[in-house]
Amino acid sequence: MHQLERYQVCVEKVGSYHRSLVQAGLVRLLEPLGGMERFVKPDERVLIKPNLLSAKPPQAAVTTHPELLRAVIELVQQAGGEALVGDSPGFGSGRRVAERCGLLRVIEETGARFVPFEESVPVKGSGTFRQFELARPYLEADRLINLPKLKTHEMMAMTCCVKNLFGAVVGTQKAAWHLKAGADKDLFARMLLEVYRLREPDLNIVDAIVAMEGNGPGSGDPVGVGLLLAGSNAVAVDVIAAEIAGIPKKLLYLENAARALSLPGADRALIDCFGSPLDRLGCAPFKLPHLSDVQFGLPGFLKHRLRNQLTSRPEVEPGSCELCGVCLRACPPEAIRIEAGRLRFDYRRCIRCFCCRELCPHAALRLKDGWLLALIKKMG
Repeated sequence: MHQLERYQVCVEKVGSYHRSLVQAGLVRLLEPLGGMERFVKPDERVLIKPNLLSAKPPQAAVTTHPELLRAVIELVQQAGGEALVGDSPGFGSGRRVAERCGLLRVIEETGARFVPFEESVPVKGSGTFRQFELARPYLEADRLINLPKLKTHEMMAMTCCVKNLFGAVVGTQKAAWHLKAGADKDLFARMLLEVYRLREPDLNIVDAIVAMEGNGPGSGDPVGVGLLLAGSNAVAVDVIAAEIAGIPKKLLYLENAARALSLPGADRALIDCFGSPLDRLGCAPFKLPHLSDVQFGLPGFLKHRLRNQLTSRPEVEPGSCELCGVCLRACPPEAIRIEAGRLRFDYRRCIRCFCCRELCPHAALRLKDGWLLALIKKMG
């Protein structure tokens, strides 16, 4: 009888971002997996892909912490690899975002090389979508180390390993994918999984020392978790991360789509955890994102007719908007404009991807529930 493959996920307690604690914790984390030497060979070009969502300081918990990046770079170099660091933020220059997040300084101090994702290469899809364009450094590196931040996500409920790889889609092409697939969370989840399968990471290391809960990935609240996670299978690491965060299965569109596709790592029964026992971590369930949609599962004609009533919509937090225009340029369906000195939304065009909230540098946007959604929440 064929024996099913099992997947290892390691969990290690690390109390703070103090440099020595992170370095020692990372070594312990990787020991059950065979250490960094298992994943990196001498003279290989190793791309480290952090979360560079937006230009926020490290304490905001929006991006991968600089000290974790430093520790990973140093282990890669000790194993003989050439460390490259690259990503494409949701908005703005990759160099500017990396500088604001504190990552560029670490890259320069360690002698690693910053390779912002600017040039795309066509890649043939193997599922629902026929073709993607992914960053050249992402595809051409000999090894890929995925370095996400554990956060809640207003659209996908959680962002971790698989979702972090959407950064391989360069710049404004992300908006095009939101427009193409973002109106349906299940379809968007399948798209993210297809991106993941085009270039699966050799190693995933999750920054959950300080994670984000609530209205993530850009407007939530930092939450001290005190953990690092690692594994070679991104789906399996995401499954354990969601378990630690206490996010209900029904909200995990990526995990549910991975199970429906029978992807390796999606079956919890085939995942073995090493390091700190999960039942002794004492982590409180994360505060969940704002419930913004209850229309999934309805017939198509009802979704269309009741869309505004059954979903939340972005609106301006009074006195907070600086009219900087970031949301206008980030909006996939171009549903935002500035008129008479005010921000205006076209809710007929809005696809409820919340990219505007995710990337707003001033936390100036809130969500307003449709009246049916508000009634359902009140009754529930």
